[in-house]
Amino acid sequence: MAATQMYNPVGFSNNSMTQAVTSEKPVIPLVKHIITDEEIGLLKGSKLQPINMNRVVKLLTDPHSVMLYDRHINALQRLVRHYEKGFPMKDLVQVCKVLNVCSDKTQERPMYETLICDILKICSLPFLKEKSSDELIYEQIVTESVSQLGYLMRVPSRDVRKQICKTLVSFYTEKPSSQEVQKHKPTSVSYNQNIIENSDVSETLVKSLALLENDIAIKLAVLDVLQHFSKNSAKNCDQMLRVGAGNRICSRMTDADPSGQLLFRSVDILWNLLEFGDGGELATQLDNLSCINQLRDAFVFQLTQGYSHYDRQLRNDLLVIATLVASKCPNAPFVETGFAKQLTLFATFQEVKSHNVLVKHLKLMKNHEDFELKKLLFNILVTLSKDSTAVPVLSEGHLMLSLFSFVRANENTMGPRDWTSAQFEEVQLHAMSCLCALCPLMIEDYMTCQGSTRILLLLEWCVGKEDFGGHGNSIHGTGGRGSKRAQMRHCLRLLRSVVSTGDEVVVQDLADQGAINQIITILLNAIHSQRGDDAVDVEMQSDMLLILSCLCDGDMHRKELFGTTGVDVTIHYLNTDSKLLSSGLGHHRLLLAAVDCVWCSIVNCYGTEDYFLEKEGVFLLIDLLEVCPKNMHNLILGCLLDLCENPKTIHHVLTWRGADNASAPHLFCDIFRNEERELGVRRTKDGAILDHTRPLMGVLQENQGVIPQPAANPSQAIVDVSENMRAKIYSIFCKIGFTDLPGLTVDDHVTLTVVEKYLDFKMGEVWNEVIAELSEEQVRPVTPDLEAIEAISRAIEERVHIVSGTQQELLEAQQNQDVLDEQEFYAEIRENHRQKEKAMNDFTDFVARTSNFALLKAAGDRQELSIEASRLQTKYKESETFHSTDLKALHTTTFSGRTIAVDSTSNRLTGGPLGKYDPKSGTLRERKFIKQLSNITAK
Repeated sequence: MAATQMYNPVGFSNNSMTQAVTSEKPVIPLVKHIITDEEIGLLKGSKLQPINMNRVVKLLTDPHSVMLYDRHINALQRLVRHYEKGFPMKDLVQVCKVLNVCSDKTQERPMYETLICDILKICSLPFLKEKSSDELIYEQIVTESVSQLGYLMRVPSRDVRKQICKTLVSFYTEKPSSQEVQKHKPTSVSYNQNIIENSDVSETLVKSLALLENDIAIKLAVLDVLQHFSKNSAKNCDQMLRVGAGNRICSRMTDADPSGQLLFRSVDILWNLLEFGDGGELATQLDNLSCINQLRDAFVFQLTQGYSHYDRQLRNDLLVIATLVASKCPNAPFVETGFAKQLTLFATFQEVKSHNVLVKHLKLMKNHEDFELKKLLFNILVTLSKDSTAVPVLSEGHLMLSLFSFVRANENTMGPRDWTSAQFEEVQLHAMSCLCALCPLMIEDYMTCQGSTRILLLLEWCVGKEDFGGHGNSIHGTGGRGSKRAQMRHCLRLLRSVVSTGDEVVVQDLADQGAINQIITILLNAIHSQRGDDAVDVEMQSDMLLILSCLCDGDMHRKELFGTTGVDVTIHYLNTDSKLLSSGLGHHRLLLAAVDCVWCSIVNCYGTEDYFLEKEGVFLLIDLLEVCPKNMHNLILGCLLDLCENPKTIHHVLTWRGADNASAPHLFCDIFRNEERELGVRRTKDGAILDHTRPLMGVLQENQGVIPQPAANPSQAIVDVSENMRAKIYSIFCKIGFTDLPGLTVDDHVTLTVVEKYLDFKMGEVWNEVIAELSEEQVRPVTPDLEAIEAISRAIEERVHIVSGTQQELLEAQQNQDVLDEQEFYAEIRENHRQKEKAMNDFTDFVARTSNFALLKAAGDRQELSIEASRLQTKYKESETFHSTDLKALHTTTFSGRTIAVDSTSNRLTGGPLGKYDPKSGTLRERKFIKQLSNITAK
């Protein structure tokens, strides 16, 4: 109540008080007039004055006003004036209708052409949007409207077509300097480009080229549009390729053109299609006689008649496009059109003299374009060599002789017209890379050019002491800057490609020229080099080992040339640390090449084989087999199998011991089990046979089933022999035997029973396939054959059961042995416990004897009785010669002597060996007896 009186002292009610306060506030008048931005001058730009587009369309199409041409023109002129800043997106449908109606009237009334061009000029401006969401809302309408612009190319008017091209280029690329319209914003260039990509205007323009073959000016304008559209746009390129743009453009790119733009624009479009489109589709479209002829004529014209930097670039672009066609379409008609012959002529005219008119006055300079042309010519000829019909053309053009002219030592001095030293090195490496692909295809030309001599001379220069500062240019010179390694690398690659053909004439020629000794010497120098190997060094060493393998394979005399020095080299590489296999430098290839070199260069040559065994080569091979990846096992097992033909090898195999003292037979059995595990062969958990009808068949072979095949084709059972290593392991065991093998476990013995009968099981598998194929073909053998087949099947099945029974016996014996071992182990534990109990009882007796004299005396009496019982004479004490050996008054039950062994006094009492040493004076000090010791002495 006090609070109430304070706020209401005179007694006014609350309602009357609220009314008094409200009446005192000033009243703000409400003004309903709104001032717009336009009235106060905030809007910039011109004001859009829209017109009723539906009325314009009705005026043009209504039957009653269709002949009122003057009114049509006035209405269209007014439309152009009102929308001179651009068309709003919402009116594009009516604008397209107006354009289509006017285009249909142009043939009768040419006056409409000017109006169409005026409207198209406005269409070149970005469309206007009132809201930001208009771009998304009207996207489909805008896309169809742009497509309609392309359809207007049907109008047979040069002015209209030219204006369409200008409109599309401007709409796609240009941003207007000023397009300010009140309450509207123009679309962005990126939005316009997206609209073009989503429309089909690119396809329409490509199709319209067929209408413009006789009008070069309009054709150039259309190509200009396509040139802009195909630049940096994969969608436009795909649309153009979808309607055959490559074929349409390339087939007419050498038409008469006074301006010289047709070829340039055509090549630029093809290049854009190659870069941003599907290269394979483009090559397919160019794979025909007309396009190849056009490429040939354009290239020859630019090469022989061109003189400017622009002409050289255009020439090289044409050659790149031709290379694409040759690589994607190996059967392209380059030979039929004569293009391959001309390319060979242009590639070789500098090194091989020719009287052809095309190259009579042709010169290649040191500039970058001519240098690139030389490499491109070599590259396209290598690509053409994939077609067998082109190889004779390359041979007639002396391509091999031209390429081998670069296989020579690099000279520091170059003539004024020659390539620079850096350019010559790059062309040299490129030429050697081309030779790697061409020499196997042109062996006769290789021998004619004395290729072996040239390569070996260059290889000798590479390892010589002549100074050479390599430039290491291009991808072919990787790792060779400042040295000859790049040249040496390509020499070895070239030798590898030549000897891999297996041509006996080439191999014999290389051997006669001392290639074996030369390569072994290089390998010896690489072994004793102090510099660490990188990827290039490892690659070159691998190539040299492969070359030696190819040279020595199958020839005893060359294996003798390989000799003990080659064995030492091979042993060094077999000693490669297995940890380097995952280094990424290619050591896995090096090890494979070393094993292959052993197989091809050492095996079957008794002198080198014996030396290889003396160097413990077999041990190294099995060591490698133990640690290497699975993909190397097949090669190593094959090499070991051939080595086992030498009886001395078997002792080495049986002597080998690996990790955890594992033997070689155990390792072979383990590999056999792993192989069957990967094949999915059905085995029990102990490795015994589970499926008696398919003892060797894997899951893949079983799923494929039996398919009737001709007799010349191998069946699945035969293919299985070469696809896995089980046959090699069986063959190795046939050499070393199946009994008395060291280091085998029970699992190994179980596996060995299957290995021993591998050939019988495989034979049964083949017979089962024969029976299944006959059943599939519904063929019944004659009765004697059928009886023989059934007898063979029963015999093999019986063998499977016998092997399975043997495996079960082995497993049961092992199980019984495990039980015996377990019992012996428990017996040993029990014996240990008995010994502990006996020791405790002895200690108890000892304590009892020391504490109770009666027990001690009784123990002494028992001892006397035991001694007397052990003697043969019972009354020996009564004889005259008896002498007592016991000590009188001895209270022990042990046999004691007259001397007692006492333990040494502990260091705790004496102070240790340095107890007399005085560290301050450095002398021995007088001994001080410990008080406890002196008390003991006093007592």
